[in-house]
Amino acid sequence: MAYEEILTSVDDGVLTVTMHRPDRLNAWTRTMGREMTEAIVAANEDPSIIAIVVTGSGRGFCAGADMQVVFQDQLDGAVEETGRTRDWVELMRESKPIIAAINGAAIGVGLSQVLSMDHLIAVEGAKLSLRFVKMGVVPELASSQLVPMRVGFGKASELMLTGATILAEEAAAIGLIDRVVPADALLDAAHDMAHAMGDNPQASLAFTKQLLTQNMFATSLKEVQKLELGLLDQAYETPEHKEAVAAFLDKRDPDFRAARERDAEGA
Repeated sequence: MAYEEILTSVDDGVLTVTMHRPDRLNAWTRTMGREMTEAIVAANEDPSIIAIVVTGSGRGFCAGADMQVVFQDQLDGAVEETGRTRDWVELMRESKPIIAAINGAAIGVGLSQVLSMDHLIAVEGAKLSLRFVKMGVVPELASSQLVPMRVGFGKASELMLTGATILAEEAAAIGLIDRVVPADALLDAAHDMAHAMGDNPQASLAFTKQLLTQNMFATSLKEVQKLELGLLDQAYETPEHKEAVAAFLDKRDPDFRAARERDAEGA
């Protein structure tokens, strides 16, 4: 499928989605948001895709919302309904494993849009900022919950109430992102993590993400265990679980992809 503001490629079962407005440091537009959503939804429906990497073209990851295209149109009352077609955070949590490869500045929505992904890797020296307050707006995409979860209430308050810009190294030290690597190692690191996650049984990955999402703020251990046991019963019936058991007994490596394909052919 042809897109206007993103690029897509597939390598060994991993889809890479690249925000592609390098002359604007990949500043976010509603078209970009819609296209990213469409590409990720399509990948989740494609049995050949095991994981997703999101990155940016050129020297920036995403410099926030495009001031003219997004904010000026909003002030002029000329906003078109061309943004994301569904809840972005919900999509991230229901998606196949999705890794952010932050290749440069990630500002505002450029950063908040990745916080609900599964693993965040940034290049050395990348500038990160949740500077919504400096634009007279508020954090979005559940970042007002996700950031305190990652860094604690005090540091989240500091980052969000000052709108400060920090470097990737500090962001990793406080837990805002997961890892910092040299620029020439970024995509390899992201793809390695995509395989470390995505090569596992897809059903189990989806169930585990559901548990992480729903049980994160559960107040009852009984409810936590109830959800775990319900999904465990479902996992027992998956072809991938049966393949894992058979491979263990046969003393061989499991082939989860083949198990999924056999199951699809028999459906």
